[in-house]
Amino acid sequence: MTVRVLIVDDSATMRAILLSRLSEQPDITVVDTASNAAEARELIKKHDPDVVTLDIEMPGMNGLAFLEKIMTLRPTPVIIVSGATQEGNDVTARALALGAVNCYSKYDPSGKLALNDSGELGRLIHDAAQVRFRKPARVSPVVAEESRRVIRRDAKLIAIGSSTGGVEALQVLLREFPVDCPPTVIVQHVNPRFAPAIARTLDKICPAPVQVAINDMPLVAGNVYLAAEPDHHLLVRGNGTFHAKLRRGEPVSGHCPSVDVLFGSVAQTVGAEAVGILLTGMGRDGAQGLLAMAETGAHTIAQDESTCTVFGMPRAAIALGGARVVAPINRIARHALNRAA
Repeated sequence: MTVRVLIVDDSATMRAILLSRLSEQPDITVVDTASNAAEARELIKKHDPDVVTLDIEMPGMNGLAFLEKIMTLRPTPVIIVSGATQEGNDVTARALALGAVNCYSKYDPSGKLALNDSGELGRLIHDAAQVRFRKPARVSPVVAEESRRVIRRDAKLIAIGSSTGGVEALQVLLREFPVDCPPTVIVQHVNPRFAPAIARTLDKICPAPVQVAINDMPLVAGNVYLAAEPDHHLLVRGNGTFHAKLRRGEPVSGHCPSVDVLFGSVAQTVGAEAVGILLTGMGRDGAQGLLAMAETGAHTIAQDESTCTVFGMPRAAIALGGARVVAPINRIARHALNRAA
């Protein structure tokens, strides 16, 4: 199947670069390009593209405001094409929280314009084209308050894995965490360059502090830790008290950091006193690891299909028998923090 793409970027040079990269993909067709939100709005109506690549910094309506309109009026898979600044990374993280399915950097790790991306943009577009949007779950303030009243904090550690649509799902989930939650570790599939900005975005809505995991950092109750080191897996190690371990390695289940690696380390180190949560995402990463946690007696939860952006990872875990509970995103915190919920 050919994926039809609309490129939106105010830079003629960048539009040409993206067009050139995608023209090398035989099953991707660029239906048109736009230099601003007004043009893009008309072209979306005209072409109904499968995927939109969207620059953030544009004249008139910026990309973030335009993304909000897209997701409200005509939900379409959007890949954010980001600059190299911290401010750009923060805005990209907010875009992912609004529903953008992924992000793509214009620049290489040194900050120079990337001349060759080895097909990365094409891969992101193919993944994005598989997304089917559903009406997002909404969390009632009454449910949120009730969740805090009935929490029984018997878990020693919570481990979470997520991918496509995960930043949006993590916002719903972490908003329900109490300030003294068990130490919580997260692998979210994303370009690691954007992970610190995602941690800052989540920190604004989570009652407990959210920070980037650092090697040998103690994992302390009342804190949430996000994997962010490029080419390193995040593991949990320790005996009674736990710490983060960052281990350089090859991709596992297609990813580095990998949810399977994190969950496997939690199964080995924490066992039955852990909770594992697998959220929306494409592929199978985390399915085998969630099963390993379940086999130790850990409490394991998968997000249900109705609230997933992509049901791939939870579906795979459920098929393996790794999920003890399947729940909508706005009920998962209750199941994680109060096993009788």
